[in-house]
Amino acid sequence: MSYAFTGLVWLMAALALVQVSRRALLWRAGAGAPVAWLDGLAKLPRRYLVDVHHVVARDAYTSRMHAVVAGGLLAASLLTALAILPPLADFRPYWFLVALAFGVTAVGSLLVGARRYPEKQKRLSAGRFQILPFLLVAYAVGGTLTALLLAFGGGGSLLAPAALALAAAGGLGLAFEVRHGPMRHAAAGALHLVAHPRPGRFEGRPDTALQPLDLDAPRLGSEMPADFTWNRLLSYDACVSCGRCETACPAFAAGQPLNPKKLIQDLVAGLSPAEPAYAGAPYPGGRAAQGERGALARLIGPDARIHPDTLWSCTTCRACVEECPMMIEHVDAVVSLRRHQTLELGALPAKAVGPVTDLRQAGDPGGRSLGARTDFAAGLDLPLMAARGEAPVLLWLGEGAYDLRYGRSLRALVRLLREAQVDFAVLGAEERDTGDLARRLGDEATFQALARENIATLAQYRFARIVTADPHALHALRNEYPAFGGHYTVVHHTAFLLELIRDGRLKPGRLAALSVTYHDPCYLARYNGETEAPRAVLDAIGVARVEMGRSGKRAMCCGGGGGAPVSDVPGERRIPDLRMAQAAETGAGIVAVACPSCTAMLEGVTDRKAEIRDVAELLLQAVEAGR
Repeated sequence: MSYAFTGLVWLMAALALVQVSRRALLWRAGAGAPVAWLDGLAKLPRRYLVDVHHVVARDAYTSRMHAVVAGGLLAASLLTALAILPPLADFRPYWFLVALAFGVTAVGSLLVGARRYPEKQKRLSAGRFQILPFLLVAYAVGGTLTALLLAFGGGGSLLAPAALALAAAGGLGLAFEVRHGPMRHAAAGALHLVAHPRPGRFEGRPDTALQPLDLDAPRLGSEMPADFTWNRLLSYDACVSCGRCETACPAFAAGQPLNPKKLIQDLVAGLSPAEPAYAGAPYPGGRAAQGERGALARLIGPDARIHPDTLWSCTTCRACVEECPMMIEHVDAVVSLRRHQTLELGALPAKAVGPVTDLRQAGDPGGRSLGARTDFAAGLDLPLMAARGEAPVLLWLGEGAYDLRYGRSLRALVRLLREAQVDFAVLGAEERDTGDLARRLGDEATFQALARENIATLAQYRFARIVTADPHALHALRNEYPAFGGHYTVVHHTAFLLELIRDGRLKPGRLAALSVTYHDPCYLARYNGETEAPRAVLDAIGVARVEMGRSGKRAMCCGGGGGAPVSDVPGERRIPDLRMAQAAETGAGIVAVACPSCTAMLEGVTDRKAEIRDVAELLLQAVEAGR
């Protein structure tokens, strides 16, 4: 009896290995990718137990459930498998330990079932996931009974075959589900953590820069599953359809035709002709195009699996990536698909053609004169780097300089720099757009051209740091220009202003009468990990600061990133309206911002009750009040 039980576990392992191998044949259709296998294998325990569970733990119930069911399942199966050794097979106390592990698994199985019965949680997918609790319970209860019988010496009783059969039904069912069912995420997820395309995410730093595209390659971007690297195809199979990305996605919340969970599942289904039907929330708007399947099947199109409007609805805010417990890179997939649409097919959204064309021809998405970038500073006498050749601080103005409203924020920043006697200069007419908009829209060629032009310009001058109030420019200069030879120390204006306060160069008064909530820009918080400096500045000026329900790295996007404002895909609501409704729940009279895109999007909400103020504007008010 003991060897039959042990043999069952080894049979389960063999069946699971066969199922994974069959799935791996599909992953091999992808392009090659370098993987540091030994390093990844050595770091797998930490990546799983620390990085993954750090995300899982945001939902206390799910965290407890996962720890109990996964820990119990692994322990019970491993302990049973080890009983192939004769000393353990006949050692009754050992089987009590096995029974305990199976008992823990049974408790976890009930916790899994409670999320699906009598009523499934809305964000979870149904389909084959609905049978998972039954398979777990069968394996756990059958295993518990079998182990107890062996512990009490009842391996030959009439109950033993029934207990073993129950365990076999559940266990072999779980192993079978490794290929197409809910257990696939366990096997693919472990391999994904080893071969992750962004290993820097596990090193305690943001790893958010897009990978440069070889513009001389025979194919640009991704049109079909085979265009993705094999380890990215693997990563999509790691999806457990938990729906956390769906809940976090601003486009989904606004009723635009994007659901990041379904997007990943469409990439999975596009690879495999035999993939079971998707059983989760659809794309809003009722678009349900199926299209062909297979490694060479076209993924994007009105008649393909993914409608173009789905692709262009993404704000690239990385909220989905931040919430994914399996560390899947949804935004990388979106941009890769966009690159093919833009560079190979010229299929940009109609409203995005003008801005991208202006970027190519004029170095500015509005086609405006580069020399007009400093018009906001009339009367402030901005020092030009061209006239000086060097300065400790280079102030990068960004696209916000052309906007009349954000010009006020930049004027406040310049006045604060003057107040603190900061020696700085600007590029003026030599400053081109960083190319962020072009890159997010898939126009890698325009981005690389602008990056090289800006890098060549910056190489003419000497400076210690670049300070900018634009998180999109900060991200491009800090994280994406190094791939093209541009290595700079880039600081967001809130971090620089905090430094000036702490050094005593700015002496703000207290604005205790103001109630303020701070909105985190996606490209500052999620892309660059900066959440504390803006809050520290607000605390230094004594405002009554209250947090929104979604804040920090989990804040909701304003809707202004990823080219979404120029793609302009309609939805049921507007993303900035949703964000301002969240701000209104705090009761604050002011929403503090730290990004020109956020300023424009949130000020565009017509029925807002709160005033939109940049952190620099509030600090200037405090400095003037303190004189």
